[in-house]
Parts: sequence; C-alpha cells; structure tokens
Amino acid sequence: MENILHIFIRSIFIDNMIFAFFLGMCSYIAVSKTVKTAMGLGIAVVFVLGVTLPVNYLINKYLLTPNCLTWISKDLAGIDLSFLSFIIFIAVIASITQLVEMVVEKFLPSLYSSLGIFLPLIAVNCAIMGGSLFMQERGYANIGEATAFALGSGIGWLLAIVGIAAIREKLKYSNVPIPLRGVGITFIITGLMGIAFMTFMGIKI
Repeated sequence: MENILHIFIRSIFIDNMIFAFFLGMCSYIAVSKTVKTAMGLGIAVVFVLGVTLPVNYLINKYLLTPNCLTWISKDLAGIDLSFLSFIIFIAVIASITQLVEMVVEKFLPSLYSSLGIFLPLIAVNCAIMGGSLFMQERGYANIGEATAFALGSGIGWLLAIVGIAAIREKLKYSNVPIPLRGVGITFIITGLMGIAFMTFMGIKI
C-alpha cells in the first residue's frame, strides 16, 4: 500500500507528464484557453489513462512479455510477442477514446463542441501512450501499482492544463508584449511552472 501511494504521488508531482517529460503538449497548448474546456479534456485524459493503462498492463503481463504464454501451455514457453506492444497498446487506447468521445457527445454536447478535434485526438496523445510505455519499462509488480501510476499521471496532466488555463484567462487582462502574446507567453509560463514543479523532487516520499 505504501508503494502504491508513493507511485501515485510521484507521478503527479515529480514525474509529471507535462513538466517532467513534455508529453501531451499539443493538446495542453491548444485546449488551455479556458478553464472549462481544460477541465473537460483533463478529466477525459484521467479516465482514458485510468482505463487503458491497467488493461495494457494485463495484456503486457499475460500476452506480450517473453515466455509469458506458459499459463496457456508449456509448449508456448519460447514465444515472444513483445514486438506487438506498440500496435496493441494503440488499439486499446483508440477503443477507449472512441467510447469517451461517444459518451461526451451524448451527455455533454457543449463540452464536445468546445473540445472539437482534440477529444478524438486523445487516441494519439503522447501522454496516454507514454503512460503505457513507462508502465512496460518500469515493470510494476501488480495491477494496483499500474493503476496508481495511471491515475497519478492523469491527475498530474489535469493539474497542469487547468493551471495554465487559469493563468491564460488572467493574461487576457495583462499587458503582455505583442511579440509574446499567445503561444509565446504560454511556453514561457510552462517553463516557469516546470521549474516550480522541480521543487517537489526534494520531497522524500
């Protein structure tokens, strides 16, 4: 339990997908103009990560890792399907994203219109794919650790996009130099927020 809490907190603050690895920057910049749309996309990312990463963990553990098919038959001991990781992970992510898009379109049409093309683009959001690849690389011991990492990574991405959206709303009333208005000042603030999040690296969990 202690290790799960450690993974959860670390993935939010220390290994933040935006500020530590710069994953998902396209959606982060494009959809962070208002807090409402940023919150909607952030929650969708949390949900997609929270569902796809545990599923991909189980697929990776029981189907893709070398010699993992012995639970089916001892004759399959030498088979290694790890080369299929990318395509299978993407297929799972695309399926869950399609489900999220259908639900949002049905029950939250205004949010669906606000998010536009960026909602279906969650399927190719590198933060989502990065989560599954980090899970595979780090070799979490059980599905609880993988789920904690998924939810922590999603919440960290949510905090980042909502934070920058709140700042960008205030920037509309600020005297920003003309050459820096828009994406320019957003990148500068993102860098400063990344430096601020680096202070969490000194916390002993």
